Order: sequence, then structure tokens, then C-alpha cells
Amino acid sequence: MSSRDAGAGARADVAALRAQMERMQGRRLDVPVLPVHPALASLLPGGGLRPGAAYSLPRSMSLLMALLATPSSSGSWCAAVGMPRFGAEAAEALGVDLSKLVLIPEPGPRWLAVTATIADVLPVVAVRPAGRVPDGEISRLAGRLRERGAVLLVQGPWSQAEASIEIDQPDWEGLGRGHGYLSRREVTLRSTSRRWPNQRRARVLLPNPQGGISSAPEPLAALEPQREGAASVRGGDRGSTAAPPMRAVG
Repeated sequence: MSSRDAGAGARADVAALRAQMERMQGRRLDVPVLPVHPALASLLPGGGLRPGAAYSLPRSMSLLMALLATPSSSGSWCAAVGMPRFGAEAAEALGVDLSKLVLIPEPGPRWLAVTATIADVLPVVAVRPAGRVPDGEISRLAGRLRERGAVLLVQGPWSQAEASIEIDQPDWEGLGRGHGYLSRREVTLRSTSRRWPNQRRARVLLPNPQGGISSAPEPLAALEPQREGAASVRGGDRGSTAAPPMRAVG
């Protein structure tokens, strides 16, 4: 067999394997993902929101808005279903393009049917379930998402999620002694997915002092120990006053 024939055979084997994986997983693996903020990209398989996939989120409006921000500002229409307290002002501060956002705050008891209908026409749909969803209904909706190439963001557990994100270790800053304003919140985001063996984590500011999202700054390194010579000079200078110790924040 010539090298050309061997190469053609290898390519055919790869194509057949890819097609088999796509049939098993119910989605194409080479579909470009919708972009997200760089602070969130490492938490998602492929670095973004995969068309045809669902994601499980905590009931955090700020995280949901942060995930909607880049797709909407890049031109993708988004919808939020069953979230009467979705704040347009807060969403805009986190980067959501309100001209690309559809709000359905009270979908009623047929909220799942409403979500499926919206997913037929819009590329990104967020929903807060009003009750438990049977596995059969989740599977039917998953097929609809794959057919339309829509992304579903679910505030709550979802059995067929591409990835699940949780929030941990919140740390607010900005309050004084009984007065003042909250200036920022630093949180740890933890992500699990069937596409990687270990949990992934990211420390982010959500919101940052400007009201948006950004990666949290690295903790300050421990102060370098003073050299022995310098310490002996300070020890002999009885008139000097030691500087107060520095404390790293974050």
C-alpha cells in the first residue's frame, strides 16, 4: 500500500470515528462555540457555549448575566424565561446588549413548552424551572436544542448538562463600620463536565468595582525576608521605628 493510500485510509477512519461519536453524543464536535467573557472561558468545554447543549447554573443572576453578555454583544439574540426579577440595569452593567434580549418573566404553568418554542427561534435561552422536569421531557428538549443549535442555560440541576457551574466562597468588599457601599464581590466558580476528569475552578470578581466581571487579581506574594545585613543595621539604630506589617487582601 502506498503512503497516499495509507493517508486516505487514516482520514476515512478518523471521519468514521467522528461520525460515530457525534451519533452517540447527539451533537457535532466541530461546531464553533459562542464566545463568553475570558474570565469564564476556562470553565466551559471548548471555551464557550456549545450550540445544542444545556448548562446547569446556580440561582445567581449575576453569573447568568455574565454568560449572556458576550453572546448578546456579539449579535446573538438571548431570552430569559421565568425570571421576574431579572434586572435590565444590572444586566446592562455586566455587558448584556438589551436590544438583543427578550424577557418572558411569567410564562405560566407551560413554562417548558414556552422555553422549547423560544429555543426554536433564538440561539441562547435562559430559564428558571418552575418545577421538576421528567427525564423524558429533558431528552425531548435536548433533541430540539441539537436540531436548532440553541444553547440552554438552566438555573438549577439539569440531568443532561454539558457542564455544571457552582458558586463558592463569596467575599464582599467595600463596607465600612456600619456604613458605606459594596464595591465588589470576589467568588470562586467551580465547574464539572463529562468532558474532563477533574473539577475546574476560577476566582472572579462578580461584580468588579465597575459593575462588570473580571478575573480576580492574584494574591500578593509574601514579603521577601529581610537580608541579614539590613536587619543588623536596623537593630543597631535605636532611634528608628519599625514599619507596620503589611497584609495581603484577597
